[in-house]
Amino acid sequence: MTGQTKGLYKNIFNTTVLVSSLGYFVDIYDLILFGIVRIPSLNFLGIHGSQLIDSGVYLLNMQMGGMLIGGLIFGIWGDKKGRLSVLFGSIFLYSAANFANAYVTSLQMYAILRFLAGVGLAGELGAAVTLVSETMTKETRGYGTAMVATIGVMGAILAAVVGEETSWQTAYIVGGILGMVILILRISMFESGMYKSIKTSNVAKGQFFKLFTSKERFFKYINCILIGLPIWYVVGVLITFSPEFAKYLGVTKPIVAGKSIMFTYIGLIFGDFISGFLSQIIKSRKKAVMIFVMLTAVFIIVYLFSHNSSPAYFYTLCVILGVSIGYWAVFVTTASEQFGTNLRSTVTTTVPNFIRGSVIPITIIFSLLKIPFGLVYSALIVGVISVIIAFISLYNLKETYGVDLDYIEEL
Repeated sequence: MTGQTKGLYKNIFNTTVLVSSLGYFVDIYDLILFGIVRIPSLNFLGIHGSQLIDSGVYLLNMQMGGMLIGGLIFGIWGDKKGRLSVLFGSIFLYSAANFANAYVTSLQMYAILRFLAGVGLAGELGAAVTLVSETMTKETRGYGTAMVATIGVMGAILAAVVGEETSWQTAYIVGGILGMVILILRISMFESGMYKSIKTSNVAKGQFFKLFTSKERFFKYINCILIGLPIWYVVGVLITFSPEFAKYLGVTKPIVAGKSIMFTYIGLIFGDFISGFLSQIIKSRKKAVMIFVMLTAVFIIVYLFSHNSSPAYFYTLCVILGVSIGYWAVFVTTASEQFGTNLRSTVTTTVPNFIRGSVIPITIIFSLLKIPFGLVYSALIVGVISVIIAFISLYNLKETYGVDLDYIEEL
């Protein structure tokens, strides 16, 4: 190993990157866990049969609503009070909510705690990417954010194992314990030097609505969000409803949604790693995202027109789709690099949570189109629209690889 390689290795695997990665690990753990423990936890509350779907959707929407609101709260907080304070506050709220989740006695209590857990989780990825971007050099920060996403997505595997092998109460307690361990580890972290330089100044910080008072800032912000549409189209439609697609396409044996999700997230681990490192090697965020969006478009078509395949082939497609949508790391890094230090946390924290929320209109449109066009062609239409919007949005964004982030937005 050369001296340069050793230096890069040491730069990437620093305390900030590793501890930030573990926070996103817990984020993904919780997102996947609910889908796994939904039925046994609702059965415990006396909910069965057709009510399982309605109650599950209600709880999921409460969690997503919490993430949307939490994204705003922690994004603004990160710019006003500091990136590190968000990492402490968000993980504490999440951990407390998850411990309490193990002892719910009613659907209403469950919903409130899912909402609070969502609020807590909302701050994790944005604050982590912001802090890593501001503490690493402009030549290496893409490696750091790629590691945050790659390690974080592995939380899906732990959720699958714990959710299947233990009771739903234990699974939530494990999530709470993980959060508290990470909270302790964060004592060793330091605030971003870029942020400290403006913390006590009179510079306007965390002004969310200022994103909408400038045409240039507004369109830049919207484009940052929309390049992620194909990611949540694939997760929210193709993978969530994989049993229905598999049955329609004549897959030889029934497909389990939980396995589809797990295999997709395994693909995401590799996708986030490859896309992040690719953006560094070719020195372009835009080209890296473009390559992965093109791959996503190709495998959407392959998925939707793979008739009479085996379960092994179908699950392999889930892995490949996971790889193709694995530009999540570059997507969030790009958003972080588009704005000044006084708005960076607000943007980087709200963008991934708003795109997560896009699964609601995407699934609604898919459901409406399903009646006249059928299952496959309604999914194809929504997928094509998502990809086209992502390409247009990507085209409108400036290249940010290697740009200096030490500047402020004039608000």
